[in-house]
Amino acid sequence: MTLPYENASSGKSAVDSMQKLLRGFGASSFGCMEDFERGEVIVQFKHHEQCVTIKASSRGYAVAWLKHHPWSIRMRGTAKDHENKARRIGQVAVYSILRDWVKGQITAIEVGMLSFEGAFLGQILLSDGRTVLERVQENKMLVGPTP
Repeated sequence: MTLPYENASSGKSAVDSMQKLLRGFGASSFGCMEDFERGEVIVQFKHHEQCVTIKASSRGYAVAWLKHHPWSIRMRGTAKDHENKARRIGQVAVYSILRDWVKGQITAIEVGMLSFEGAFLGQILLSDGRTVLERVQENKMLVGPTP
């Protein structure tokens, strides 16, 4: 069984698609960067004075890929080679995932399923530079499942 996006090939060209989507939606600014230390891709945009930051982990994708495709002695290459392959796949897949997620959120807004705030609530930046989700988690405002 394949992991969604493991055969993605668009990589960073998905950033151009995301920018076009957001510009068409009315975003007044857009940026994308990589945090190499954390293995994250960060997308930021501004829409009607609301700043949004979306983070996606290429390392997280690589870990998921390795669970679906564990290394075995029968494979060509070392376990380290296999981990490097997972990292490369994750670095490409994360861009396509972000593009499709943003496209889905915008579509949900446009068809009336969600408001802008409902679609991007967790990613909206607060005045202190943190997202709403980070503040909620810090203040333990979400009730987790009982053991």
